Amino acid sequence: MRYDKKEFGTIKRLTRKTLCLGINEITVSIFALFQNEVTRKFHTFATKKQCNQYLFMYDMKKLLVIPLLLFLCGMVYAQNPVKINPSETRHGPEKGALVIIGGGGSTNEIWDKIVELGGGKEKAFFIVVTNAAGDSAHLYANQGRELRERIGEDRVVQLHLTNIREANDEKNLEALKKATGVFFVGGRQWRFTDVYLNTLVHQEFWNILNRGGVISGSSAGATIQGSFLWRGDTSGPDVLIGDHTQGLGFLRNSVIDQHLLARNRQFDLEAFVKMAPNFIGIGLDEATAIVVIRDELEVMGKSVVAIYDTESKPFFFLRNGQKYDLKERKVIRPTR
Repeated sequence: MRYDKKEFGTIKRLTRKTLCLGINEITVSIFALFQNEVTRKFHTFATKKQCNQYLFMYDMKKLLVIPLLLFLCGMVYAQNPVKINPSETRHGPEKGALVIIGGGGSTNEIWDKIVELGGGKEKAFFIVVTNAAGDSAHLYANQGRELRERIGEDRVVQLHLTNIREANDEKNLEALKKATGVFFVGGRQWRFTDVYLNTLVHQEFWNILNRGGVISGSSAGATIQGSFLWRGDTSGPDVLIGDHTQGLGFLRNSVIDQHLLARNRQFDLEAFVKMAPNFIGIGLDEATAIVVIRDELEVMGKSVVAIYDTESKPFFFLRNGQKYDLKERKVIRPTR
């Protein structure tokens, strides 16, 4: 997968200025439209007079678009009930834990860890969110089955709302309010954001973390936990930066890929992290997970996890049992 210069510019604007403020993709597109237009036109001007005339017209366009930008930003914040508490961590959650799995199945040890972080066999109550699977959500019942086998049928509930209105309806929050954990299934990650992003359900996901619970997921359910939504295009997963770019953001300032070696994706995050070094890039191979508690990451599973940062050139691998400090951006060496 390759980027052109326009995509690099879009990456910078999205990651460094826009998504960190919570502004949506429509606003980003308007900013990009005018900046890219000016860049293109400068290559066609024959005289200084032509250039000045175009800059005057460009300034007029900016004056017209400012009210629209303010209106769109106001809509975003007016429709955003999600409150994220201040945190001393750099990437990980202040409370609770994340379990992020690279797809392609899991291991008993990973499932047992999810249950443990969700309160243990006696106290755990899980919500299994199946939207990513679309109309074929019933095919992903095995994820729910793994949890049911460990904690019981009556303590695993499926969540599959169909629109934002339902996700903002208080009557759909009852199970979430008593949940100790969430599991996001695989499929297409943008389907999660279409229904849950910046809704009351999204807030309840955060509340589970704030109560000390666990957010977990595999494949699409891994990528959705990042703040930038990688492979979020409705046309297919081969488009790296698509028409959905905002994840649910449980791992802040991050971009997460999955099925890493199985689908030869290990180089896909390199350019993004190079252009947006405030983001941490994480690529997970199949049947492999990371457990994130505050800013400490630990690898579990059969294969490898790739870490992409500005020092890794372009990345390095961690294996089962190895740990990484997300705040200091360094491998944690075992003590002897």
